[in-house]
Amino acid sequence: MKQTWRWFGPNDPVTLDDIRQAGATGIVTALHGIPNGTVWSREAIAERKKMIEDKGLVWSVVESIPLHEDIKLQRGDYKSLIANWGESLRNLALEGVKNICYNFMPVLDWTRTDLAWELPTGARCLRFDADRFAAFDLFILEREGAREEYSADEIASAKVCYEAMSQEDRDLLVRNMIAGLPGSEESYTIEQFRAQLNLYKDISAEQLREHLAEFLNTVLPIADEVGSVMAIHPDDPPRPLFGLPRIVSTVEDMRAMRAINQSPANGFTLCTGSYGVRGDNDLGAMIDEFADLIHFFHLRSTKRDGKSFYEANHLGGDVDMIEVIRHYKMVEDKLGKSIPFRPDHGHQILDDLTRRSNPGYPAIGRLRGLAELRGAMLALGGKLD
Repeated sequence: MKQTWRWFGPNDPVTLDDIRQAGATGIVTALHGIPNGTVWSREAIAERKKMIEDKGLVWSVVESIPLHEDIKLQRGDYKSLIANWGESLRNLALEGVKNICYNFMPVLDWTRTDLAWELPTGARCLRFDADRFAAFDLFILEREGAREEYSADEIASAKVCYEAMSQEDRDLLVRNMIAGLPGSEESYTIEQFRAQLNLYKDISAEQLREHLAEFLNTVLPIADEVGSVMAIHPDDPPRPLFGLPRIVSTVEDMRAMRAINQSPANGFTLCTGSYGVRGDNDLGAMIDEFADLIHFFHLRSTKRDGKSFYEANHLGGDVDMIEVIRHYKMVEDKLGKSIPFRPDHGHQILDDLTRRSNPGYPAIGRLRGLAELRGAMLALGGKLD
């Protein structure tokens, strides 16, 4: 069980020194300053790797090499963009970085309506509120066809929510939804966002999966050649948003993806927070079924309330984290190898409340999560790297 920590590079308010003091040994990062679709040069990779290793840490996982939107749309010169992605994969492997987390979510990466929702303790967390989301979709974005995707009760509830908001509240909601979250690499105005959504109006989930298949069948031979693995991150939240197709939300989606290509590099990031939002996802069974294809664990929990949820303490919420860790250990024992994990997201607590950090990625809240996860792993007989 390799203890890793997400770091957004030299501009991250949480430094490599902070991470080392937290007890993590591996870094999860990316070259965030390079535009999507551009090849990551071997020199830039080596520079970032040296920066990490100079602090006594290891670059364990890339999260992520972003996929240009044209690859998902199969628009323009998308084949060259896929080739560029494969070249970045090759250059990373040449520098010894071979575990690649990525996602195939259209337009938006992870989505939340609230980035600092206050809990009864005074701590703050990320939240997805279904009424606020619908209020944005129906009455701010005014997306064509949106009303057909909500029930009458949902529309009425969203209208009450919208009318109770001040203009400041509405502006904040817009920023939270589309202005770009950590790792997403993209941000939009309302007009740009409408235009992006419109590009997908005729693309079904089946078509999007076909686009994923072409991407995978092109880059997986490179991964096999250089000894890398690819770990797709699930949709977050794991259900359709804004009429966009979602294809990595359930165990059935995982099976369909596995059927695309049988390469051992065609694997998964098991994000308990994303998959766990759906009550019909059995996390332990998913870990068991795809044991040899889970290359990375994101460990966090959420508390569901209908279609709404907030991010709970790592050992709280609706995710049975102890059972997840039990299955995680069984997989490592079976395969005889260490699989990296990171404490995904965290509450703003203590000094986090007054210091700058990326939404979802405070220092002390994640330290608490790592400490709780570490204790549970050791109690269950796990071995920590």
